[in-house]
Amino acid sequence: MQFNNQKNSEGAIFRPQSKKLLDQVAEVMRYYHYSKRSEASYSRWIKQFILFNDKRHPAEMGKHEIERYLSHLAVNKQVAVSTQSQALNAIVFLYRKVLNLPVADDLAPVRSKKPVRLPVVLSTDEMTLLLASMSGINQLMAKLMYGGGLRLMELVRLRVKDIDFAHGYLVVRDGKGGGDRTTLLGDSIVADLKAHLATVKELFEQDLLEGHANVYMPNALAIKYPNAPRSWDWQYAFPSGKLSKDPRGGAIRRHHVNESNLQKAIRAAKNKAGISKPTTPHTLRHSFATHLLEAGTNIRVVQKLLGHKDVKTTEIYTHVLQQQLHNVVSPLERLQGLNK
Repeated sequence: MQFNNQKNSEGAIFRPQSKKLLDQVAEVMRYYHYSKRSEASYSRWIKQFILFNDKRHPAEMGKHEIERYLSHLAVNKQVAVSTQSQALNAIVFLYRKVLNLPVADDLAPVRSKKPVRLPVVLSTDEMTLLLASMSGINQLMAKLMYGGGLRLMELVRLRVKDIDFAHGYLVVRDGKGGGDRTTLLGDSIVADLKAHLATVKELFEQDLLEGHANVYMPNALAIKYPNAPRSWDWQYAFPSGKLSKDPRGGAIRRHHVNESNLQKAIRAAKNKAGISKPTTPHTLRHSFATHLLEAGTNIRVVQKLLGHKDVKTTEIYTHVLQQQLHNVVSPLERLQGLNK
């Protein structure tokens, strides 16, 4: 497939060198500094789009095939709105960034109508039981998640420099949607977090002596700040216990801890605490938001802490509050003279 010399919608030209289409997708996504998770997700949607259309090359297809595939997801697969949108984003990326071809602005597939489910939220008592059923680093990480409303990957990617003990907040860099935000760091966790970082620093200094201190740097920062990968400030707050080879360049680095460790720890704590609700790391974020609103925190403040671009996303937690009926008295109980 030959690429033309026209600039894409962003005004930049990048020509991948790979011959296979999915390899080209990966190459371009890395050029634009997408995460490995986004790369895997986009590649999966693009592959499914091609298979759905009888393995035709996307350059031979257009608006009709895109709409047909997205409608298939909504009608036959009954995917959620967000899932259909993710598939659309992947296909648009393919055409505009990889193939350097235009995409119709008036795409009109059948829209997904799968209802939005209310998030699972733990009560404050259940949250206390869950955290009490954990220990060590996993408990510390869970407290940070609940205390600041962090997403799982935001937590494991947290760097030393983004913890502000003086002002009591965390800085979340490049969160979902690509933005930065600040959120809460509770006083009760400060001593344990400082003790943890002291241990991490010993590991970092050992790596430094052995020539292995070389943390991954996002975007083009490794070029802009060449000494930063060996700087304490840029190290992960929760590093892996072992060195590993970076699949994107082959460098030996100490990556952040595997997120599956905390997922397993929360699942085990849920069972130990006897909590009947389905509980995942994201449940802690849902609980953070709901408990703040229960305490009277302004919804706009909660929106900023969560990093939601639209307050309508945050409003789902007000629906959760409406479902909590323990403080609502049935009108039957208010009838005079009947309930004596």
